[in-house]
Amino acid sequence: MSETAKQAEYRVLARKYRPSDFGSLIGQEAMVRTLSNAIDTGRLAHAFVLTGVRGVGKTTTARIIAKALNCTAHDGPSINPCGECENCKSIAESRHVDVLEMDAASRTGVDDIREIIESVRYAPTNARYKIYIIDEVHMLSKNAFNALLKTLEEPPEHVKFIFATTEIRKLPVTVLSRCQRFDLKRVEADTLIAHLAKLVDTEGCKAEDGALKLIARAAEGSVRDSLSLLDQAIAHGAGEVSEGQVRDMLGLADRAQVLDLFEQVMKGNIQEALATLRSQYDAGADPAVVLNDLLEVTHWLTRLKVTPETGTDTLVSEAERKQGGAMATELGMPHLTRAWQMLLKGVGEVKVAPSPIAAAEMVLIRMAYAANLPNPADLVKQMQNGGTQAVGGGAPAGAGGGNVTAIGGNQVQASAAGGPTANMQSAQVVALHSNDHGDHPLHPMPIDFEKLVALFVAEKEPTLAVVLKDHVRLISYKPGAISFNTTRKTPADFVMRVKQCLKEWTGADWNITITKEEEGEDTLRTKEIKRDQKRREEALAEPIVKALLSAFPDAELLAVRDARPKDELMVEDAIDGMIDDETGDFDF
Repeated sequence: MSETAKQAEYRVLARKYRPSDFGSLIGQEAMVRTLSNAIDTGRLAHAFVLTGVRGVGKTTTARIIAKALNCTAHDGPSINPCGECENCKSIAESRHVDVLEMDAASRTGVDDIREIIESVRYAPTNARYKIYIIDEVHMLSKNAFNALLKTLEEPPEHVKFIFATTEIRKLPVTVLSRCQRFDLKRVEADTLIAHLAKLVDTEGCKAEDGALKLIARAAEGSVRDSLSLLDQAIAHGAGEVSEGQVRDMLGLADRAQVLDLFEQVMKGNIQEALATLRSQYDAGADPAVVLNDLLEVTHWLTRLKVTPETGTDTLVSEAERKQGGAMATELGMPHLTRAWQMLLKGVGEVKVAPSPIAAAEMVLIRMAYAANLPNPADLVKQMQNGGTQAVGGGAPAGAGGGNVTAIGGNQVQASAAGGPTANMQSAQVVALHSNDHGDHPLHPMPIDFEKLVALFVAEKEPTLAVVLKDHVRLISYKPGAISFNTTRKTPADFVMRVKQCLKEWTGADWNITITKEEEGEDTLRTKEIKRDQKRREEALAEPIVKALLSAFPDAELLAVRDARPKDELMVEDAIDGMIDDETGDFDF
């Protein structure tokens, strides 16, 4: 036979090794077990719907079911069709007169379904069952589905329907409720790698384990995709499939280089990171693919941090496992989630940018500069606690420059090089109001007595807060010292408890004096009542309020609220707290 004839007879691996029975169908054990039991016990449904991603065997399974029901080597339906009888051969070659395959993507209308409805009344010619296989059934129109419903619910005994679809959610519920559903899952990586290795041996070729892992990863659980890629790799390597050849063929960057690139970016080594990216680009790697690989690394490290058993994945090499485990230990969850968000946005930018490599470099630069930012949760916590924080938000390592921040009159060196720390944690210096012992207080010193009482409310000390608000008449107040008398007898440990709380919250020792010599100011509760009464009187004096009460004699003014923004009221309270009541001057 001539070489031309041999080339004409060549069949791609996806067709050559297409499963012909349930025994050669890989990765779908649950479905095979269910169908086997149904055939053995004679509990066969009249309609099946097979769903799953591309290349997992939906149409192949439909043909195997058709052969199992119509194989003439057995007295009835069998889970093991012979594959040698005329029915099995003609079904495998899609030429059986009683097994009709229809592509719903090209035949979507009611007229196409009407042909099926009119033909189901006739008995099969050469088979036990007349079987209708409708591929991509979700593409049928709404009217076509409606026309099929009655026949699908009560078909003749000799008719079976098998539907295949990748979009199960697009099928009407009325159709799904009439079918027995099977979800074909993605084939696991180790199963797919073993299957590819077996086919390589059968073809008389050689393939490295790393190459098969790359193909399995790129196929994403699809058997057909993996066979197509393997076919291409065998042709690319002239019968010898190496990891480097597959990487070049797929336009992938070296996995080890991707891990190195991610580590360089998260450490802020932007010069090394850009050099690594450029070398990958010069070697033929697509910038969008590199960012996708970085996304996969980020996801894998996050899973590794949450579920350490993820590191035992078949597709992960020993070197990757060690390097990834170290990075997962050093990186915090906020840094990983922030990297994920920035990469996810960066992938879209690279796809639409005039220069993909330039866009990819900008993404890495942003990530490197953001790598030394503090945890937002820590920042919010410090702000809520009244602390002041200086962040070393300077350039990444290698970019030069330092950052000095002045806080409360003191200069704080934020970062000598402006870059992240060696353990990849955010470089930050926290400057808080400290007491003499260097303790970091939870709250700043309250500037007036009202702020002090509010502190007891915020820290959930209601008993002390009520006494301070309702029964304490202030004589003098300055941060750290209070003098007052009371309108009633206080508990014996009242002063001690107040001192303890203020010491814990502000970090300072307070001088608290109860005296009976001076009468003191009104209590805060009395002031609040008087203030509300004054607002009420002022409101009642307003012309518009008078007009309303005249128009509605039975109306009553219930409450008066300040409509100014909260921020404005806070500023006003702060200013009032800085004004001396006797002189009217600002008291700093």
